[in-house]
Amino acid sequence: MILQRHLMRLLAVRVLGALAVLVAILQILDLLEVTTDILQRRLGVAGVIHYALLRTPSLVEQTAPLAMLAGGLFAFAQLARENAVVALRAAGVSAYRILAMMAPAALGLLALHLACTQWLSPHSEQALDAWWSRTAPRSATPAAAVTRSFRVGPDIVVATEADPSGRRLSNVSIYRRDEAGQMTERLKADEAVFRDGGWRLIAPSFDLVGATLVEQGRTGEMDWRPGPRPQDVRAIFSSAEAIAPGSALRALAGGASARPPAFYGTALQRSWATPAAALVMLLLIGPVLLINFRGGGASTLVACLGAGLVFLVTDGVFTALGEGGEIPAVLAAWAAPAIFAALGASALLFLEG
Repeated sequence: MILQRHLMRLLAVRVLGALAVLVAILQILDLLEVTTDILQRRLGVAGVIHYALLRTPSLVEQTAPLAMLAGGLFAFAQLARENAVVALRAAGVSAYRILAMMAPAALGLLALHLACTQWLSPHSEQALDAWWSRTAPRSATPAAAVTRSFRVGPDIVVATEADPSGRRLSNVSIYRRDEAGQMTERLKADEAVFRDGGWRLIAPSFDLVGATLVEQGRTGEMDWRPGPRPQDVRAIFSSAEAIAPGSALRALAGGASARPPAFYGTALQRSWATPAAALVMLLLIGPVLLINFRGGGASTLVACLGAGLVFLVTDGVFTALGEGGEIPAVLAAWAAPAIFAALGASALLFLEG
C-alpha cells in the first residue's frame, strides 16, 4: 500500500505539474491577444480573470493528453534512471503491477478530462461567448444581427438571434416538409418567444401548400411544435466550438441542428472516447519503465514520445473523417485509442514477457 501511494503520487504530481504548465502557456498566449480588448471594454483586471477562468476548462480538455504524456515520461524516466524499477522487479514486482499501481493517477486525469468534455467546456464556452457579446462596446453603427439556418426534425428554420439567452428569435421562417422532403407549409413570424416551456410565434402568417393551390392565412399567436431547446439555440448562434453531448444527442434525435448528423454523431462518441487518451498514453509510455540509460535507453524514450504524438495526430485525422461523414462515428472516435492502446500493450508484452 505504501509503495502504491508513492508511485501514484510520483505520477500524479508530475502529470498535474505538466498540465498546469501547458494550461498556463496557452492561457498566456490567449491573454496576449485579448487583454487589450478586455481593458478597452473597461472590465479591468476582474475581466481578465473572468475570461481566464471561463477559458480554463477548454484548455484543460486540449492539454490533458499531452500532460499525461509529458508527466508520465518524466515519472517513468526518473524511476528507470534511479534503478527503482530494477529493485522492484528483483523483489518480484512486474512492470504490469507497477503500471497498475500508477493507474489511479491516470484515472483521476481521465475523470477531470471527462468532466470538462461532458459539461464544463461546453457551458463555459457558451458563457464566455454570451459575456463577450454582452460587454461589447456600443458603437454608433449597430452590429449586424446574426441570422442562422438550422433544422428542427424535418423542418428548416431561418431566424435571427434576438436574445443571447436563446429564448427569443426574430424574423422567423419555418419550412415544414413531409417524409419525402417536399414543402407542405411555410410559416413566417416577426418574433418567436420561449415561455411556459414552449415556443410561441407572434403574429405569424402561414402558407399551406396543397396539390393544386396555396392557402394563406394569419393569426395572432401560434404554438411552434416541435421547437428547439433554448440551450440548443444558444449553441447554434454561439461561436463556441465545443458541443455539449446533450445537444449532440438531441440533434441526432430530431432536435435543433445546424450541421450534418455525422458531425453530431462523432461529437457524441468523442465526448466519451477523448478522455480515454490518458489510459492510452499510460500504455504507450509503459516501455520507458524497462529502459537502461547506460544501454541506449534514450531511443526508447524518444520512441514513446513519438508514439504519443502520432496517436494525437491520428486521432485528429479519424475525427475529421468522421465529422465529414467519410467513416462511421464509432470508428472515428474509438479507432485511434483502440489501435494505439493495443500497440502500447504489445510493446510492453514484448519487452516484459
